[in-house]
Amino acid sequence: MSLDAAHCLAAHNATNRLCALRAPQGLGFSNDCHMKASDGQDLHRFGYTQELFRDMGGFSNFAISFSIISILTGAVTLFGYGLQFGGPREMLIGWPVATIFTLALAASMGELCSAYPTSGAMYHWASALGGTGWGWFVAWMNIVGLVAAQAGINYSCAQFILPFLRIPVSDRNVFLMFAATLVIHGVLNQFGVKLVSWLNDISVTVHIIGVAAIVAAIFFFAPLQPVSFLATKNPHPAMNAPYFWLFLLGLLQAQWTYTGFDGSAHMAEETEDARRTAPWGIVLSVAVSGIVGYFLLLALTLAIRSVPDVLAAKDAQGNTIPAAIAILETALGARIGNALGALASMAMWFCGLACVTSASRAVYALARDKGMPASGLFSRVNPKRGTPGPAIWAVVIATIVTMAWSGAVPIVTSLSTVALYVAYILPVIFGLWARRQPAPWSKNAHWSLGRWGAPINAIAIVYTSVICVVLIMPPNQLSGKTLAGVVVVLAAVYLMVVRHKFSGPEWARKAAVLQTGDSNS
Repeated sequence: MSLDAAHCLAAHNATNRLCALRAPQGLGFSNDCHMKASDGQDLHRFGYTQELFRDMGGFSNFAISFSIISILTGAVTLFGYGLQFGGPREMLIGWPVATIFTLALAASMGELCSAYPTSGAMYHWASALGGTGWGWFVAWMNIVGLVAAQAGINYSCAQFILPFLRIPVSDRNVFLMFAATLVIHGVLNQFGVKLVSWLNDISVTVHIIGVAAIVAAIFFFAPLQPVSFLATKNPHPAMNAPYFWLFLLGLLQAQWTYTGFDGSAHMAEETEDARRTAPWGIVLSVAVSGIVGYFLLLALTLAIRSVPDVLAAKDAQGNTIPAAIAILETALGARIGNALGALASMAMWFCGLACVTSASRAVYALARDKGMPASGLFSRVNPKRGTPGPAIWAVVIATIVTMAWSGAVPIVTSLSTVALYVAYILPVIFGLWARRQPAPWSKNAHWSLGRWGAPINAIAIVYTSVICVVLIMPPNQLSGKTLAGVVVVLAAVYLMVVRHKFSGPEWARKAAVLQTGDSNS
């Protein structure tokens, strides 16, 4: 028997023992355990043992990305941002434009996930197709983007929660609530992926019911603008510029919403039949969010009485009210508006919970390959609960520090969008280039784009490249400067330290030699 065969047999036996310990006998669990054993063997081919519990089904895998996208978080929180630049026309055209092109990116990532179904996700894809250095860079861009997104999500959640508790929306109170929600998310993630999966399944219900309730209430009870209102611009845009440029800047509302769908890939090692279910989780999370989110945006836009009044709305203490909440209160009354706003707050809470899950797996995967400081600590997995505890709390602490430094949601949201999209698109670029090889990586993908792979990859690359440039332009230049600083620091650390010590995962080095022909990559 070869050494690889012996390792696979050991992985199979270990997974079966784990099933025997955890599954009640005589209740139809045999097929489930056989599937987990097969997934465990598949993971072992990448050189990893099954440390994380594989307790996610296909719906739960979809639910985590759907929860992080969270149409009731991104679309609602940044509704005013899109409105102040592109006006109602931004909602009519911008959302479907972003949806179509993001689906091209999601499909490209889904195929890569099917070929490399590990928690490392984009980090491992880039390592295998572009080399160790690029893999390490993508890993850190992914982590930076997820932490920045987490900061924006939980801070917005805190802003929405405080009014319902009748607590003044001061900077101090918002920050304290923000930190408290993060700690709660950390504790829940610590308890195990099965609990988080169950909560994310509930999150899907909250999002769908929440959107349906808001849309129905607006169309049945609120005075509406004529449909022609959707084609109008903001009479007083946030800056003087041609409308085309204002429209592109307003896309931040849609593009920040469409981040985090890599969560399905990060949970691949905890998902059954990951080569098929995780790619569907990535793509369907974007598709369903696109359809449901469009109904929400159109309803909110038609309920606007005055664009300037909505953008300038303040509460009794003089604090700015999110535009979406101002619309609901003026259109439906304070009581109904608050009730629907509470649904949005719940959705944001679920979004933050799922984001901690995804980000912690990105940290865990890099630490497992000894690609970050204190790797031995951050790669630890609780043997009882199957969760990477130190990685979870590293994400919580880093998020609090990030928000304390930036102090503004638009800054962290634009930073997270660009950082995440850089991490998303680099593996796609490497994957498109590697398709020319005699034995392309796509042959290993059970979820395949077939002959449409190359053109879909090219569309995703062009659009994402344009968006990354637009989203660091004024008024988001601080995010551009911050991103540039992050890139410079990462480059310096890599050149001075990492390239001499970090070799990356062995399986990825072998794959990189096959795809690039460079044994030093």
